[in-house]
Amino acid sequence: MNFLEDLFDLGGKTAIVAGGAGAIGTVMSNALLRGGANVVVWTRTQASIDRALNQLKASTKAPERIKGIRVDSGNEKDVAKALQTSVAAFGPPEILINGVGGNLGKAPFVETDLAQFEEVLKLNLIAGLMVPTKVIAAYWIEKKIKGSIINLTSMTSYNPLSGVWGYDAAKAGVLNLTMGAANEFARYGIRVNAIAPGFFLGKQNRALLVDEKTGEYTERGKAIIAHTPFGRFGETEELIGATLFLASNQASGFVTGISIPVDGGYLAYNI
Repeated sequence: MNFLEDLFDLGGKTAIVAGGAGAIGTVMSNALLRGGANVVVWTRTQASIDRALNQLKASTKAPERIKGIRVDSGNEKDVAKALQTSVAAFGPPEILINGVGGNLGKAPFVETDLAQFEEVLKLNLIAGLMVPTKVIAAYWIEKKIKGSIINLTSMTSYNPLSGVWGYDAAKAGVLNLTMGAANEFARYGIRVNAIAPGFFLGKQNRALLVDEKTGEYTERGKAIIAHTPFGRFGETEELIGATLFLASNQASGFVTGISIPVDGGYLAYNI
């Protein structure tokens, strides 16, 4: 192997990608597969598993290194069972990507639907971090495995967006718990980091950012572009480099407790 191949080689590693059937999860799974890892995609429906696996198999030509498992990542028993199925397929995992998340609706603060607020918290913070991390970190500690966890933070982890209060709170929590878990797990050689995607057009946010009738940016979409020094939305493939860096012990073995913004300069914007 040459220097770069050795630095980022994931051959023989196994990665679990919770939420791996989403747009970002699929790109991250693709990156890990191309880096040589076995990848287990966790998602809630068989339809999403089939769609993701078909896409990954076509793009990587490595069907023998891909498996999909239906799992509710907010349920401890479900996650424990999925972990054992993953181990049976490829051996003990050494990489966990917590990619479950999303938002539901937008409203003024005083009109917040509290049931919906709680659902968004559960989706992003409980299913999207707490349960998979609790179950898999406990397994790693017992087996003395020095694993790497990659969470998904957000621009809202740093600066809240108006109207999406549950998402703001949840993603701020993800950043906080990433740092807290990194501190607690460091003694076991387990690294906990995050990637903070900027604004990427996808199913979750397209209606907020693009007018469905005209195809033009909404006022919020225009405001985001004006606030992004690169002057555009991101492409999901631009998350590949950060994914491989944080997954590789050779490349980032002394890195823990950080969140890497991949945002076109959004957080650095000034006037």
